[in-house]
Amino acid sequence: MNTADLLALGERYWLPVYRPRALVLERGLGSRVWDTQGREYIDFGAGIAVNALGHCDPDLVAAITEQAHKLWHVSNVFYSEPPLRLAQELVDSSGFAERAFLCNSGAEANEAAIKLVRKWACAQGRAPERRVIVTCEGSFHGRTLATVTATAQPRYQAGYEPLPAGFRHVPFNDAGALAAALAPGDVAAVMLEPVQGEGGVLPAAPGYMAHVRALCDRHDALLVLDEIQCGMGRTGTLFAHAQDGIAPDIVTLAKALGCGVPIGALLAGPKVAQVMQFGAHGTTFGGNPLVSAVARVALRKLASPDLLANVARQSQALRAGLEAIGSELGVFELVRGRGLMLGALLAQGHKGQAATILDHAAARGLLILQAGPDVLRLVPALNIGDVDVSEGLARLRAALVAYLAAHTQPA
Repeated sequence: MNTADLLALGERYWLPVYRPRALVLERGLGSRVWDTQGREYIDFGAGIAVNALGHCDPDLVAAITEQAHKLWHVSNVFYSEPPLRLAQELVDSSGFAERAFLCNSGAEANEAAIKLVRKWACAQGRAPERRVIVTCEGSFHGRTLATVTATAQPRYQAGYEPLPAGFRHVPFNDAGALAAALAPGDVAAVMLEPVQGEGGVLPAAPGYMAHVRALCDRHDALLVLDEIQCGMGRTGTLFAHAQDGIAPDIVTLAKALGCGVPIGALLAGPKVAQVMQFGAHGTTFGGNPLVSAVARVALRKLASPDLLANVARQSQALRAGLEAIGSELGVFELVRGRGLMLGALLAQGHKGQAATILDHAAARGLLILQAGPDVLRLVPALNIGDVDVSEGLARLRAALVAYLAAHTQPA
């Protein structure tokens, strides 16, 4: 089939919940991909922070090939070695967890976290109305009915009412608002992202996470950290919260954990590790041997000092490049984020134009993302090299020059 035929299939058969660009990607290697017409792109999106080791990493290819010749799936009523070893390695690397639950996605990991919080509160004898979970405005926790309710962004919730009860939303980075939300004594947990992704690539302010931890301790509430996008080396440490010097009670992971295969995980600390017993939760495909074998290799590589050093170095290069482009062209108001999770906030006069800029970038061989209508989001592979960073920035500049030429109206 040619490209037009493939695009026609998408138009005809996909439920129209996506609006993909009119190109069909066919293969990738490292931080570059090619479409069905042979056009090359530098990938600064990495499958929304999933392909943390780029495309077709040889160690991951070897892991999935070896396991594919052994055992794909047996269900969790039997043991197999890869998920057992992965659970141990996740717990050991976390520094706080005692047990792990393996699942298929970030949304499923967050569903498990919500259920674990409620089960813990129930075990403490708290009535249902005293099992509230506080989340932050601008957050994104998933698309299921419970996680979309935890996601404090009305645009993701509209039309799905009635939403599940038991969630309360506060502004992110506002310690006073969080203290007020906990004051009634009905809160079982605070759930937040150390760096908000969909909310505009917005990091927790210095000291905020420590304050949240202290408030949770004061009110006997759990601290749940959603590190689905910002974890697994993305921000420069294996776990994002390590930079804040705190110990959570629950952490959820996905995206980079599998580097492209579908996997999620919940890590449970001492307070909650024994709460869910036989039959309390489950998953058919979660943590099967095929994806677990890949995730084990991914975890080892993502935790390596060399890779984390590359994150720090390329983060500086990307940030400096974005700031230079912004200063020259006047398109960016500021650049923010941590590690290789960066957002360029569009300046006045360019608000709402992120999608248009993404079109110009794709036309010039660069794949980037947006985080809402006002922020360009860059989440490239964590092992991206100097040449790809430099060339990607050059292509972004060319895209912005073309955007400005089209955007500027004649006097």
